[in-house]
Amino acid sequence: MARILIAGCGDVGATLGQSLGATGHEVWGLIRQPRSLPSAIRPVIADLTDPASLADLPARLDYIVYSAAASGFDEASYQAAYVTGVSHLLDALRRTGQQPKRLLFTSSTSVYAQHQGEWVDEDSPAEATGFSGRCLRAGEQVLWESGWPAIAVRFAGIYGPGRTRLIDTVRDGIAVCPAGPPVYTNRIHRDDCARVLEHLLWLPDPEPLYLGVDDAPAPLDEVLCWLAARLGVAEPPRAAQPPQKPGAETRSNAAMRLRVSKRCRNARLRASGFQFRYPSYRDGYAALLDGIADAANP
Repeated sequence: MARILIAGCGDVGATLGQSLGATGHEVWGLIRQPRSLPSAIRPVIADLTDPASLADLPARLDYIVYSAAASGFDEASYQAAYVTGVSHLLDALRRTGQQPKRLLFTSSTSVYAQHQGEWVDEDSPAEATGFSGRCLRAGEQVLWESGWPAIAVRFAGIYGPGRTRLIDTVRDGIAVCPAGPPVYTNRIHRDDCARVLEHLLWLPDPEPLYLGVDDAPAPLDEVLCWLAARLGVAEPPRAAQPPQKPGAETRSNAAMRLRVSKRCRNARLRASGFQFRYPSYRDGYAALLDGIADAANP
């Protein structure tokens, strides 16, 4: 059985670790603060931005999954999580003489600058000028240049248990369908994120880069109206940009995000043999809504 470290063991990492532990692998989850992890995951209390805290990593690690999340939506937080943290972890592995067989890095489709509904895949230029895309690309590069086999997975919008923002905005009547040409969105269920990572851990001769998206990029208004129908509420109105709540992101940021319109292909991931549990937003959101209803009516 393999010895696996999940660095930044949040929602997706814990889901992955639980699955790996259930099949007999030894799994450690690196987290900043002591908290409850699934029993299959042993905690490693450390901070990826603090090299001294990484001195006591488990020995003889076979695989590393880097799934850290930024502590905030600003350049310093992204630089710390996706560039500095990666470098510190790699340095710690080298200092202790570790020789992992494979490294995985959870990246994002925000590295792409395309915003007019273009199709993108692993060969498309990834030239986003915003700090989030730039930091993620830099982190990918650090990993690929580590000297160890490394794979970056660019995930799209992750939803699932505890990630119900879109459902909540529709139910609360604050969702708005963007006016003008379709604003294409891409997503993947949390459980499929973990399954993608597990699939790529064991895949013979993998590519260095995969897009982690489901089969169905879709216009945002289509998704919102489908959710409204399932929830039994009125369809969201159509407007140029959504109303702002106190403390929410600025209107300029909201407008910028509405312009991010692209369609991501998962052909490379599919060709590797991966099978989605939730191949479209309809499948995933239907299961999520059913789960919410069951929890409300035990």
